[in-house]
Amino acid sequence: MARKAVAQELSRERILEEARQLFIQHGYHALTMRSIAKSMGYSHGALYYHFSEKAELFYALVSDDFRMLLDRMKDMLRRTRLGDLGQLEKLMFEFIRFGLENPNHYEIMFMIKDPELQRYSRTEQAECLELFATVVRSVVSKRTDGDKKMYSLPWSLFMSLHGFISYNIRYNQSFEDVKKLAEQHVKYLCEGLQG
Repeated sequence: MARKAVAQELSRERILEEARQLFIQHGYHALTMRSIAKSMGYSHGALYYHFSEKAELFYALVSDDFRMLLDRMKDMLRRTRLGDLGQLEKLMFEFIRFGLENPNHYEIMFMIKDPELQRYSRTEQAECLELFATVVRSVVSKRTDGDKKMYSLPWSLFMSLHGFISYNIRYNQSFEDVKKLAEQHVKYLCEGLQG
């Protein structure tokens, strides 16, 4: 009975949110299930009700974050009928918005340096990048030189967006702080695709 009460009180979502902050502050290797639970004011047994080990907890974090991003991207593409270039512009702007409105999520998803941890996000990251690349390729395919850029251009555009997001995360800029700059950045990138 006590275990059930603790499980109801300490939700999976609360554990994930707290763990996200801790992973960013201290790094994956510095944390244990015990230290995560302690920072939340619980015994480590309360965490094991939801997650069997730290790696499972980390993978759940990454999976949830990518699912949220992918759902936002797909929803945005379903709702907009702006033509290929208009959809790409909206998609890039929404990607920047996601990164800056969710900097802790973004850091774990795209900025983690540990090769062992990067493997937890490979599949989900590839799915998001492939959706982005598909939209870029639909724009590029209409260009006369599109064949040459079909595979390199999506990566270059992503890196430009990633640089914008990571720079602003580094200097604690919110989306609202740089919204106009984000609009200009995306506009310049799209103008470059038309030339």
